[in-house]
Amino acid sequence: MITAIASDLHIGAASPGSVLASPELRRRLVEALADADRVVLLGDVLELRQAPLGRVLEAARPFFSELGEALGGKQVILVPGNHDHHLIAWEREHGLSTDGAESEPVTPSRGGPLATLAAVMGEAELTLAYPGMRPRDDVWVTHGHYLDAHNTVPALETLAVAVATRRVKAFRGDQPLTPDEYERALTPLYGIAFRQAQRRNGDRPPTAVNPSTALWRMLEGPGGRARFGRLLGGVAVPVVISTLNAAGLGPFKMDFSGRALRLGSIHAMSEVVRRLGVDAGHVVFGHTHRTGPLERDPGWNTPNGVNLYNSGSWVYERAFLGPSAAESPYWPGTVVVVEDSGAPVVRRLLDDVSHEELAAAAARSYAGGGEPPSAA
Repeated sequence: MITAIASDLHIGAASPGSVLASPELRRRLVEALADADRVVLLGDVLELRQAPLGRVLEAARPFFSELGEALGGKQVILVPGNHDHHLIAWEREHGLSTDGAESEPVTPSRGGPLATLAAVMGEAELTLAYPGMRPRDDVWVTHGHYLDAHNTVPALETLAVAVATRRVKAFRGDQPLTPDEYERALTPLYGIAFRQAQRRNGDRPPTAVNPSTALWRMLEGPGGRARFGRLLGGVAVPVVISTLNAAGLGPFKMDFSGRALRLGSIHAMSEVVRRLGVDAGHVVFGHTHRTGPLERDPGWNTPNGVNLYNSGSWVYERAFLGPSAAESPYWPGTVVVVEDSGAPVVRRLLDDVSHEELAAAAARSYAGGGEPPSAA
């Protein structure tokens, strides 16, 4: 059985914008997924932190309708992430029980947001699994948001997670962790973000700049660390990082480079695999938007020899991109294919699409209706 995996579609986002607002780019993804026997949507499929749920579900209808039509009676398994965590939270509130690092796909409850999407998918079967599942005995897939609890790069969400996990005794040592322990620390943060989005007025869209993206731009640009220091009252960044580490929120590192982002996420995902005790030769995750491994891109494995793969994203984040896809591991348009044997295969579907085309597609993605905010 061939399983096709796509993550981080962020349908309904203001910024970074989902390129799936473009019918042509959406068609490319749908056709690639339809070639498989089964589809896994690996988290952050919906952007539920920037607009009310109803608006995002409406923005998602074209993709789910077209996917259902293309798949016929095949199965679609949705594995929620941090930005669409409400999908699993709603199911749990209505009686769903999940136990362990993987689950068998289940049918969504009536009346919930997933049932709304399932209703437009025709004969295709939409199911739910969380926090991970196995498309093959030796392959485990998960969105990857648990890695924020172990990341050494102090992005804004990672800092919030560090504060939350510090309060959970299990994270203070080096012992195994359960999904419930991750969830107890992270779910309150995700719930706050979701509730704030429900209060948004469609006439007042959220800022068009992702906070973590803005911070990375500032730090990596000319004089970035000096500007960051001024924003923090003149305190130098090394002192800030040292203070965070001394407070027990680290260990964080000073390096904000692209290489540090890659190695930080690989290290953190390795910790998730180890702490959860996942027994698999291959692990596929998303969350970081950084496709991998790519050509001349070493180091995508855990200390115990598990091979890691990242399914990238379908959002346009100009600050992370070079002039072309060849120079840009964050270029949108990735699908990971898992066949009956062999290593998962990373496929990039939009390498021939220009910046201008991607930017135009992303500009149409805001779920609030009308014009999206302009990017800063």
